[in-house]
Amino acid sequence: MAFEVPALNYDFAALEPHIDAQTMEIHHDKHHGAYVTNGNKAIEGTEWDSKSAEEIVSSSAALEVPAIRNNIGGHYNHTLFWESLAPGKGGEPGGALAEAISSTFDSFSEFQAKVKAGGVGRFGSGWVWLVKSGAGLEIVSTPNQDTPLIDGKTPLLGIDVWEHAYYLKYQNRRPDYLDAIWNVIDWDKVAERFAA
Repeated sequence: MAFEVPALNYDFAALEPHIDAQTMEIHHDKHHGAYVTNGNKAIEGTEWDSKSAEEIVSSSAALEVPAIRNNIGGHYNHTLFWESLAPGKGGEPGGALAEAISSTFDSFSEFQAKVKAGGVGRFGSGWVWLVKSGAGLEIVSTPNQDTPLIDGKTPLLGIDVWEHAYYLKYQNRRPDYLDAIWNVIDWDKVAERFAA
């Protein structure tokens, strides 16, 4: 099964001014596109070519192959990222997700501060995540295109902190990007994952 870059549910410019259109276009079409192209080549003719991205990045055997780990991981992570963003969203979550965040992190603002610290503290390229695990909710950070699935944790929200996600607008100001992204998080989508 060949993977494809998923179409966005919004225009490249829809997340302005928080994420600029040029960054969105390059990030989606070029970066994600390269992960899909190279990932499809890496799994072609292997036992993984009929598996889902989630199955592949959850498998220790597949993860031993760097081209699979990096590219299928990149496809999985970015697909979740695009789905977690939407114009006119942001704010705070409601319902059971809001209650879980408040009980785990004391408040939504404390949660935001911990996510920001995880993203700023990620040396080099990677991701900061809100995950569901046996312990409840956690914030974790992963290098490169690794996913929390590797550790048996379920990603609810992943924020890309590779420079290509923000550098055209924010240059070296990763903290500013991490402040701005809250304006476009689709909490309804994150809550769906939490409920599932």
